[in-house]
Formats: sequence, structure tokens, C-alpha cells
Amino acid sequence: MEATNPLGDVEITDPQAMRALAHPVRLAILDILRRNGPATATQLAPEVGATPTVTSWHLRHLAGFGLVRDAEPGPDRRQRRWEVVGRGFRFSAPIDDEAGAAAARALGREMFLRYADLPHHWVTEVEPQLEPQWRRLGGLANTRVHLTAEELQNIENAIEQVLAPYVTRDADDRPEQSRPVRLMRYTLPEAHSE
Repeated sequence: MEATNPLGDVEITDPQAMRALAHPVRLAILDILRRNGPATATQLAPEVGATPTVTSWHLRHLAGFGLVRDAEPGPDRRQRRWEVVGRGFRFSAPIDDEAGAAAARALGREMFLRYADLPHHWVTEVEPQLEPQWRRLGGLANTRVHLTAEELQNIENAIEQVLAPYVTRDADDRPEQSRPVRLMRYTLPEAHSE
């Protein structure tokens, strides 16, 4: 798999890869590697709630689908270090493949469950500690709009074009006063209404 979009995300189209990724430990591994950089199974294990052996098995499984790979060796060259492939990942349900659609639903469900508490954690733990200018910029919007599928795709493409230069810039090019910001975008088409 390779990154073929403006944000540098890995495009997941294989239903087997979607099913493999629909596991809390695997999603946790990807999150931690994306946030902290390369690590060994032993370093990841306590953070993902698994033994080093189980974590190693999950890493090899993710590598089999091209989502992680070997990183440059660390100080102890005997330990295998892993890194993520791409800046993130994306997937979509195939239109005419029920097994693929079921795999996409399973992965989507697992991701919604994994990140459901993130806004609550931000409101209770992070936001009170922020400086006023950062506190003012945080939060959410809840906008309901009537769109065609093509219009929604155009909006998603435009958002990615705006984000791409910030997502893909090298760490050395980040302004000194920058900090990590998580942008969560839920695009939730509703049932057809009259």
C-alpha cells in the first residue's frame, strides 16, 4: 500500500487489511508510532496493554499489510524497531463488494469506539491547561447541510488541499511556537429525508 493523497495517508482498499486493522491493539500501535516515532515491541507493549510477544505479533501482522515497517536501528541494534508507513491511513467501503463493505464498517466502528472519549478527555484534562489563545481555537462545530454525494466529495477534497501543506511539512520546517493539534473530521451522511 502507498500514500496517494494530499495528506500522505496510506489508502487501504483490501478488505483483509481493514479487518486486520479493526483491532484495538493494532489501532493503538499505529497511534503511538505516529505520535512518538519508531519503537520496539517491548516499548509499545505497556502502552497498548499487551505483552511484548503479542505486540510483536500485531506489528508483524500490520507489516504484512504495509502499515508499519522496520525503522532504522536504535542504540541497541539487537532490538527491532518499527515505524508507521504514511502519515495516517484512510479507507472507504467498496460500493459493490458486501464483504469489503462489512470490513469497512467493522474498522469504522472500532475507530469510532477508540476515539469516542477523546473529546471528553480534551474538555476535562487538556483544555483547562491551555493558554487562552489556544483554548479559544479549540472546540467543535456541528453543521448540518444538504449535499449531493459529488458536493460532499468536493468539500472533502477542498479540506484536504487546505490541510496538506501543514500535515506534510517536515519537522524542521514547523514554526517554533507550533504544537500538535488533532483535527477530527466526522463526515456522517444522514438517512434520506423528505
